[in-house]
Amino acid sequence: MRISDVLKDKGGEVVTVPPAMIVQDLLTTLAEHGIGAAVVSTGANSVDGIVSERDIVRALAARGAGVLTEPVSAIATTRVHTVPPDADIAEVERLMTERRFRHVPVVLGNRLTGIVSIGDVVKKRITELEVEATALSGYITGERS
Repeated sequence: MRISDVLKDKGGEVVTVPPAMIVQDLLTTLAEHGIGAAVVSTGANSVDGIVSERDIVRALAARGAGVLTEPVSAIATTRVHTVPPDADIAEVERLMTERRFRHVPVVLGNRLTGIVSIGDVVKKRITELEVEATALSGYITGERS
């Protein structure tokens, strides 16, 4: 199973924000879209960083409420791990777990084509395992659908 399979179910929409956006507006954007992270982008398809709820919380804890008036670029992660659409879902799951990040942009060439969260990946893997379990059970019992 590939990351492209996750994007087929989820869709390729990615919320991007400019580096100059203030953190308070970022919070509004995350809430409006019901998401936990946004890609920081100076262009329509570039990945210049990523910023998550976790980044906001850490910045608030370190510097106080003044962070809310700072630009997103002040708290964003700029060394972003990306994956191609043909990346193996199990490898991406392992990467996200080992590196302790919850969102990974999907990039083909230099073009942003989607974003997946650890929740998206786990959901797809659970579905995959359920299908395998049903198939095995049917094979063992002789009931094939």
